[in-house]
Amino acid sequence: MKNITDEFKVTDGEKFNLEDYHTDYTGSYKKEDAESLLQSLIKETAKLQEKLYASNQHAVLIIFQAMDAAGKDSAIAHTMSGLNPQACQVYSFKQPSAEEYDHDFLWRHYKALPERGRFGIHNRSHYENVLVTKVHPEYIMNEHLPGINSPDDLKHDFWEKRYKSIRDFESHLCRTGTVIIKFFLHVSKEEQKERFLKRLEDPEKNWKFSASDITERQLWHKYMQAYQDAIRATSAPHAPWYVIPADKKWFTRIAISTIILETLQQLDLKRPVLPVEQAGKFAEIKRMLEEE
Repeated sequence: MKNITDEFKVTDGEKFNLEDYHTDYTGSYKKEDAESLLQSLIKETAKLQEKLYASNQHAVLIIFQAMDAAGKDSAIAHTMSGLNPQACQVYSFKQPSAEEYDHDFLWRHYKALPERGRFGIHNRSHYENVLVTKVHPEYIMNEHLPGINSPDDLKHDFWEKRYKSIRDFESHLCRTGTVIIKFFLHVSKEEQKERFLKRLEDPEKNWKFSASDITERQLWHKYMQAYQDAIRATSAPHAPWYVIPADKKWFTRIAISTIILETLQQLDLKRPVLPVEQAGKFAEIKRMLEEE
């Protein structure tokens, strides 16, 4: 039986088919054990986060992509709780500003990259530029690109070049020490409907709902095709995608935490070893403090 990391990992997109991934999968895990297991995973991750910070060689970029109501926000909140907030940076990317549109599509994401020793969590990411823009090609007009005068100019070659830009971007990051983990929280259309209804019925959750959510829901098939195309085009051993079942939030969180922990374990992180002369100075300082 595959472990969680291998079960959902996509490193070669050539044969990837989103329909092969079930949204309600929970394996042999049980809901009643979920919270204690999650806390155990977070505790182990926190230990490695400290080593990541101390060694100062790697940064970790964690990308979350999903349809509305798939649970990105709650997944981030639950899986990152217990970690050192000083070594975590969370960015939620909304519609680009006028300034951001005047730069290339990767500019605002490059600015938000984590420095060495830190986690960078991107709630939505540079992938919006091949997902929502592929479903709504009219948005590309805001970028004022040479030779693109209408959505009709956005042919197959345009998207292939954009995928290549993303692949090159991620390859560069990996070569310079950034570990990339890309999560697609795969929720079913039926589960999204149930979550939308709960938002409408619960006054405390009404604020999460927007009429535009229904408009986008009607484009479900186009979004699924856009996700499949993007995952096929940008999966790589150095920047894998993980297609996470998202119908059961408790399992989604376990899967995410397990993958982050196992990825850190593979880095073989170690705290720096003090030079002999510095260790000797510490011993002298300790003696002086004890004699006060």
